[in-house]
Amino acid sequence: MKKYLQKLYKIAEKSNYENIYSLLEKNIEAKLLDLGCDDGTISLEIAKTIGTKNIFGVEIVDEKIQIAKSNGMIIEKADLNNVLNFESNFFDVVVANQVIEHLYNSDVFLEEIYRILKPGGYAIISTENGSSWCNILASILGWQIFSLTNFSSKKRGIGNPLALQKNFVPQNCSWNHIRIYNFRGLKEYFELFNFKIDKIKGAGYFPLPNFMGNIDKVRCHFMTFKIQKI
Repeated sequence: MKKYLQKLYKIAEKSNYENIYSLLEKNIEAKLLDLGCDDGTISLEIAKTIGTKNIFGVEIVDEKIQIAKSNGMIIEKADLNNVLNFESNFFDVVVANQVIEHLYNSDVFLEEIYRILKPGGYAIISTENGSSWCNILASILGWQIFSLTNFSSKKRGIGNPLALQKNFVPQNCSWNHIRIYNFRGLKEYFELFNFKIDKIKGAGYFPLPNFMGNIDKVRCHFMTFKIQKI
């Protein structure tokens, strides 16, 4: 069962990236910011899809920052729980994939995204869904939900014998999940910060086929929101 779930998880991860790319708009003049950009590999793919060379990133791991800089990105080392060192109304596009669940101060995170986006600019934010079927089932069984088995830097997979990240070796506490959002909660959270919900896409529907995640978005595993500053 675990190998089957891992296979579905990998398929869903790929589908999630495809959802992100599909929500991007062509704009060769766009200023793009990738929050939690890692080594910049995905940032460059996002920029290519948009058609821009104005690529900025925020990362906290020094090793990843150096790689991203070598790829031609403008990188700011920062903790995303804090205020960012960017001008207001500066970016056309902000992307944050699998980041918000790692933050203890997500209020500041959303306030800053709103502040640095231009009016009419948009953000694409993707995260795991506490309402996905596999998380619901784990909770019914009294297990730690799949999306929150990596809450400790000492060990992964606590409380869930089928945990998909059990063999993952923690590098630092920035990899830990702090909170997991449910579909309605995240939607209302974005609206609370005055974002307009433009589009929502889903990926993963464990243990059922992946494509169903984009049909029943409430119970998909990866939910991706395109939100606009108005």
